[in-house]
Amino acid sequence: MAFLMKTMLSNQVKNLGLGGGGEESKEESAPSDPAAAAGMTREEYEEYQKQMVEEKMERDAAFAQKKAERACLRVHLREKYRLPKSELDENQIQMAGDDVGLPEDLQKMVAEDQVEEEDKDSILGQLQNIQNMDMDAIKEKAQATFTEMKQAAEQKCSVM
Repeated sequence: MAFLMKTMLSNQVKNLGLGGGGEESKEESAPSDPAAAAGMTREEYEEYQKQMVEEKMERDAAFAQKKAERACLRVHLREKYRLPKSELDENQIQMAGDDVGLPEDLQKMVAEDQVEEEDKDSILGQLQNIQNMDMDAIKEKAQATFTEMKQAAEQKCSVM
């Protein structure tokens, strides 16, 4: 019943021209050609579309490169800390063309870390660590270990 009333009233309003049929006229006046809708000629619109596609491809390539660089960093960290490898990271690096490396600022950070680790591993680094150690505690631990070994040897050997 409500549908019947609505259709009858809307038809009456459309016939009077009071704006009830304004939606239809808007749809009819909209051009079907997207170039005309954008206010361009067909050639300008096609050039614009090509330009948009090229820009999207450039953005996608830059995004893939950044993803590959991040994956490379994760691979590097996994190797450094001996964590399990991830196939996803390796696939991202391969998709980017295997010519992906760490970004320059990260390479500098890695180089600084390696220099610090080499310094710690060197003899001078070990000597600096000795200065920080508690010699009394080390001496006590060595004496305790020696006495434990002596007691174990006395229990096993009947000559001592």
